[in-house]
Amino acid sequence: MLRKRFLIPGLLLVAILWPLISVARAQLEESDKPFAAPKPLNQVGFPSELYSWLIPADNPQTPQKVALGKALFFDTRLSADNKESCGTCHDPDKGFTDQLPTSKGIHGQFGQRNAPTVLNAMFSVLQFWDGREPSLEDQARDPILNPIEMGMKSADEVVAKISAIPEYQKQFKEVFDEAPNYKDLTRAIAAYERTQVVFDSPFDHFMAGDQKAISASAKRGWSVFNGKGRCMSCHGWNPTQPLFTDNRFHNIGVSAHKSDFVPLARKALALIAKGGGGAQQLDQLAIQTDMSGVGRFLVTKDPHDIGGFRTMGLRNLLVTQPYFHDGSQVTLWDTVDHYNKGGVQNAFLDGGIVPLGLTEPEIDDLVAFLASLTSPVYKQAAQKEYQAQFKLSRTKRPQRDTAAAMGSKGHSGPGFSGPFGDIGPEQTLENPALLGGD
Repeated sequence: MLRKRFLIPGLLLVAILWPLISVARAQLEESDKPFAAPKPLNQVGFPSELYSWLIPADNPQTPQKVALGKALFFDTRLSADNKESCGTCHDPDKGFTDQLPTSKGIHGQFGQRNAPTVLNAMFSVLQFWDGREPSLEDQARDPILNPIEMGMKSADEVVAKISAIPEYQKQFKEVFDEAPNYKDLTRAIAAYERTQVVFDSPFDHFMAGDQKAISASAKRGWSVFNGKGRCMSCHGWNPTQPLFTDNRFHNIGVSAHKSDFVPLARKALALIAKGGGGAQQLDQLAIQTDMSGVGRFLVTKDPHDIGGFRTMGLRNLLVTQPYFHDGSQVTLWDTVDHYNKGGVQNAFLDGGIVPLGLTEPEIDDLVAFLASLTSPVYKQAAQKEYQAQFKLSRTKRPQRDTAAAMGSKGHSGPGFSGPFGDIGPEQTLENPALLGGD
């Protein structure tokens, strides 16, 4: 009888604690993934001066803070159902993305946006596809409270939840000399995200003087990138900012195929006027509604920004697929085909988006160049993805429109008729390798 009196409460205690133990175990397994570890700073091509300049004075990096941020990043207890973490949509094994067209959140709900990679995110001037947050600290705040991402009702609810975990009480005290709070939670997560810096690619070694670091095809692709492909116009590279982005926002004709911009913009303005246009409202409009397609306009209310999205960097693209803000392009060949035909015409299209006239060999070379931007940590996964995309590109090219790409096809739509834009000249550089290396 005595044994039963102790056995039943013991079983009840196990039943209560087991879900928490399971969550903690899953969190530990995620955070222990090799790709989740902070990256070294002694990489070829790493912009050390830029890195130092971008560390906030009020949130310096420390090993203890990074460890706390890493634990929080992978902790599913930051979600309402204890199933989602930051690492759910930003999986280290998948280039800190989820490799889905748009991200899947709490209760299996899908948002409107593709998950941007955390890799090198610290170098972005603004965060998210529409730049609605100015820093990683601010960025870390929003998904936890979004109803279809992690689903927590309020910052106070999050703090109450983590405050009940003794380990977090100890870590917050050691790192911030404070009890757990939401501001320091986001500061810790941001500190961990700033450790995910990846360079040291074959292209970085090529630019450092190793002529054998990239293939002949990639060298030709680098020539196309700088010339006929016009890629450098937005995806700039230089030794001090080797990130392949202008950190600006452009309408490249991605949303145009499924968005009626003017009615959506008017609807967005009305809702923002009614709701105040705060960070939480903008986050929900961007993630949960069809107004996602108006892009940067949600933030600035400037008509010039309708359909505009941030220029993303080009490193490690073969582990961060699919592409664009809506994940609409499956392969790099599809992505180049979109640009080659001059995007999808719309009244707000950036003037630089015009038919490029790239041939199939030039497209293959350009993709080979993009593949050379892969960091060693993702080399094996990228090679596998490249082969899969290459095979698919030989039989399925939904965005390919050779007539439009060569400027011999009119574009339907208001105000468009006849050939549109000019085609870049043929590549005549005898030795494209001279564009890089020593």
